[in-house]
Amino acid sequence: MPESYKARIRAALPDDEEELSHLDRVTWSPMHAVIPEPRPPYPPFFTERHAPEDHLVAELDRRIVGYVRLGFPTPLACNAHVRQIQGLAVADEARGLGVGRALIRAAVDEARRRGARRITLRVLGHNTPARKLYESEGFVVEGVLPEEFLLDGQYVDDVFMGRSL
Repeated sequence: MPESYKARIRAALPDDEEELSHLDRVTWSPMHAVIPEPRPPYPPFFTERHAPEDHLVAELDRRIVGYVRLGFPTPLACNAHVRQIQGLAVADEARGLGVGRALIRAAVDEARRRGARRITLRVLGHNTPARKLYESEGFVVEGVLPEEFLLDGQYVDDVFMGRSL
């Protein structure tokens, strides 16, 4: 990626909510979403479950062009050593510039910084570009739920991936 296109990764701030909410809506796709396409009135982007501190954002030219959401896979204390990527979005105009890869690397670093021993994620089986990206960053398939979702009339696998930190 040319230096002039290098995204700056930073922690999300409460003031980022409107921009992140917009990004989340315009990047919605059946390629990665299991929820229906968002319609007004739009719910808040930040919630009690997903606060600003659970997000890293990518900026190009002072505009947010991507985010990654990092959370706990369960609320159980015995599972607190694991973090999970629970959302990743990159604006169309920033695709192919390494933004997604930079966000994944930042999430791995942040999970490690927070004391995690593992990081996991779930990806739809038909999302080949995302799966290849995750694999190139050290994630491996740890399980598959065949035909877990019915999306646009097609049954789609839910693929669990993870890696040690």
